[in-house]
Amino acid sequence: MITHRHPRLLKNAFAAALLMAGLLSSAAHAADKSVSILEPKDGATVSSPFKVKFGVTGMTVHPANEIIEGTGHHHLLINHGPIKEGEAIPMDDTHLHYGKGQTEADVTLPPGQYKLTAQFANGAHQSYGPAMAKTISITVK
Repeated sequence: MITHRHPRLLKNAFAAALLMAGLLSSAAHAADKSVSILEPKDGATVSSPFKVKFGVTGMTVHPANEIIEGTGHHHLLINHGPIKEGEAIPMDDTHLHYGKGQTEADVTLPPGQYKLTAQFANGAHQSYGPAMAKTISITVK
């Protein structure tokens, strides 16, 4: 029991409570960050070209080449999963970059089944990792 005779214990208990509240708040804030593919929907059958619309929560879309905390831009990975946090996203036909800050794009793919992964990354194209990625499957007819 904490009494007036132990003000240091009361002070330490209060500090511990504040620390725990801060940790819980940080964890909740991190959980509020996500990326999504708004269009097409998972499992959709589309005709090429088709529109891809990206969404992001808890961060702001900003063009590449400038690293600003809490910002980034979208990438579309075709038949690839999320990229490890901190790794640079390759630039090729299956790693599409939207470094101007685009939130949608027209994509052309030949008929077939595809896995599309939206990957959010910083201004240097370094991935924010699997927590900021979303994968869907589509069929192009």
